[in-house]
Amino acid sequence: MAFEGLSEKLQGAFKDLRGQGVVSEKDFDDAMRVVKMALLEADVNFKVVKDFVATIREKALGAGVLASLTPDQMVVKIVKDELVEMMGGSASKLTYSPSGFTVIMLVGLQGTGKTTTAGKLAAWLKQTGKHPMLAACDIYRPAAIDQLEIVGKAVNTPVYVNRDCHDAVQIAEEAIADANRKGCNVLIVDTAGRLQIDEELMDELKNLKSAIKPHEILLVVDALTGQDAVNIADGFNQALGVDGIIMTKMDGDSRGGAALSVKSVTGKPIKFMGTGEKYNALEPFHPDRIASRILGMGDVMSLIEQAENAFDEEETLRLEEKIRRNKFDLEDFLGQMRQINKLGGLAKLIDMIPGISAADKKNLDIAQGKAELKKMEAIILSMTPLERTKPNVLNASRRKRIAAGSGRTVQEVNQLIKKYEEMKKMTKVLANPDSKKARSMMRNFGL
Repeated sequence: MAFEGLSEKLQGAFKDLRGQGVVSEKDFDDAMRVVKMALLEADVNFKVVKDFVATIREKALGAGVLASLTPDQMVVKIVKDELVEMMGGSASKLTYSPSGFTVIMLVGLQGTGKTTTAGKLAAWLKQTGKHPMLAACDIYRPAAIDQLEIVGKAVNTPVYVNRDCHDAVQIAEEAIADANRKGCNVLIVDTAGRLQIDEELMDELKNLKSAIKPHEILLVVDALTGQDAVNIADGFNQALGVDGIIMTKMDGDSRGGAALSVKSVTGKPIKFMGTGEKYNALEPFHPDRIASRILGMGDVMSLIEQAENAFDEEETLRLEEKIRRNKFDLEDFLGQMRQINKLGGLAKLIDMIPGISAADKKNLDIAQGKAELKKMEAIILSMTPLERTKPNVLNASRRKRIAAGSGRTVQEVNQLIKKYEEMKKMTKVLANPDSKKARSMMRNFGL
């Protein structure tokens, strides 16, 4: 999970401050020492860490925070505010052309996932009502054009290709004309990977920039490379001038140093982050939401937005009606499990739920959670339609047959039925939002 290691250490740093009526300067300095080490271990730029800790100390001591009634909460708030500031302050949106046709150029090293990211960006743009086209301007890498065509097909987006031309500038110019003819209003130009110190290839990008005048030049960097990603971003920005950064593989980076450093070092904001392999796994980068996740405060807004995109409205209304009539069955239960998978799995959801500490997350076996979903699916699909819709008929002999048919044990079948019953009880309670029990449950989730 993103920022997992950093999150655990930062939350641990403030644990000793909680519940204390008075926090001494020594207690505060001890906590700040842990914060400093946690950030350095997360591969955050040294100068950024130094300035970050100095600012927090100045604000906390200067404002008399330690003598306040809730020093621990105020220190955490100052840390959160500074984390947000470190990452850019507010979400940086894409710049669109006022004339209606926008050109976005993707640049970066080889292997950072530019082509896949182009597809993810196209899918995201379509969700916002845009009509994108992809342009294959990688004229060096074997099969780069084929890959982009596959990506375009996967996200149902047209791709402009000219296999006979070996001039990236000409291809891009032709793509703009073709996109205009076909009524597309955004062109995403996929360029070849290159080192920022390769003058010849960087000159090609400069020529491309001069010819097509992109409204956005987005640098795609790999979060797993840590400070190398920051250095690469700085190099590309100085050589070419970039408008923003797309940080890929954030779901695999438990440290998060690149994401925390890049804005302070380069002055350029992260605009998107890749959070998985699927084409819907690209999220706008919100510094305030990321800071909340790091400090264990959850991210309810992102959870709601992703749920709105992932859940079918008609299906949701149908399910609500069934819950109100107390008709929630095993087919509905399986549907909910699949929706969780669609939202990115248990790990992603847990990361966004408020009140779950880094230590709690560590105790949850996320890998087991993914396997659990597959196991549930195998068991439920081994049932007859009658058994799925009326689970009360599941006697001992039926459960034994289902276990044999799904390759699981009777005990595992029993466990699934128990989980279903628990979810049924919970949905019944939440179906009546005016009840005391529902209000209490929603408060526990920070809603």
